[in-house]
Amino acid sequence: MMEKKSKMLGPVLLGVAAVLIAGGYFYYLAQSRKMPEGLIVANGRIEGDRIVAAAKYPGRITKVFAREGDSVKAGTVIAQLEDDSFQAKVEQARQASNATEAQVRAAQGALDVAQKEVPLGINVADATVSQAQAAYAKATAVEQQARLDAQRHKDLFDRGVIEKHRYEQADLAWQVAQSDVKAAHETVNRARQGLSQAQLGNDKVKAKQQDIAALQAQHERANAAVTEANSVLADLLIKSPGSGVVLSRLREPGEVVMPGGSILEMVDLDHLYLKVYVAESRIGQLRLGLPARIYVDSQGDQFYEAKVSYIATRAEFTPKEVQTTDERVKLVYAVKLSIDKNPEHKLTPGIPADAVIRWKEDQVWQKPRWK
Repeated sequence: MMEKKSKMLGPVLLGVAAVLIAGGYFYYLAQSRKMPEGLIVANGRIEGDRIVAAAKYPGRITKVFAREGDSVKAGTVIAQLEDDSFQAKVEQARQASNATEAQVRAAQGALDVAQKEVPLGINVADATVSQAQAAYAKATAVEQQARLDAQRHKDLFDRGVIEKHRYEQADLAWQVAQSDVKAAHETVNRARQGLSQAQLGNDKVKAKQQDIAALQAQHERANAAVTEANSVLADLLIKSPGSGVVLSRLREPGEVVMPGGSILEMVDLDHLYLKVYVAESRIGQLRLGLPARIYVDSQGDQFYEAKVSYIATRAEFTPKEVQTTDERVKLVYAVKLSIDKNPEHKLTPGIPADAVIRWKEDQVWQKPRWK
């Protein structure tokens, strides 16, 4: 009986020993994963802000100048849309601009001539009025003298002092003088009308100035149409909005894109970040600007300096692909660690990486312990 019990006790003891050994191993493993106070370990994937080169206007793509993996600088032309119709619009707008410019020049030339001729015409007309008035004054004086002479000769004739023909001559001279006064008065009226007509030239000058202003406005509109057409034509050359590396070539020549249609997707490898998740129990230890070090498995002990640049204000459930130091943690906060430098662009979006965030300045850095 004792022999039977001893045979049964052996496997039990072995099982207990195995449990104790396994428990010790996992205890050791758990303890080895613990980081000293002042350091927080987290992991995630390298990410970067996407840069999308998109079409501003609809059209058919004729050329795409970049492929996946190409480095592109800001302002580089990466694609071209068909521009035949817009070339025609540019030419049409340019011709309209040239036509209105010619009209402005012609109107300005006519205005320059009018501005010289009108004052001269007014001066001539004014001088003519002065001459006519002087002639009228002279004719009036002659008429008055002839009237006196005719009256005096009439008195002498009535008294029989002079002969009749002498009286008749004086009376005729008076009648002629009266006719001269009427003629001189009509000349003055015509001269004044001429002056008024000449002075209307000022109104004509103003009208020409208004015509020029209207033509200049048309010319400006035509120039605006040229500028707009050229702007549209320039926008058919799609340029990179920023510097980066092409991740995806989304469209090919021959395809039609709508306004806002994406053609290339890029990322700036000099401005990457690691997005990690920190347990709710540790988030209070973080603040913006804290230093961090980022490690990638394939690069051994090499690390990249980073800083905490974003801390989520709301917690979320732990994403499935993220491991935490405490499997019981259900709620975590998203944290972004902006990478200071990316020498030789060894880091690219999508690479998994580990991070150590130091929230105590005097704590010595340690490599993350996940294994």
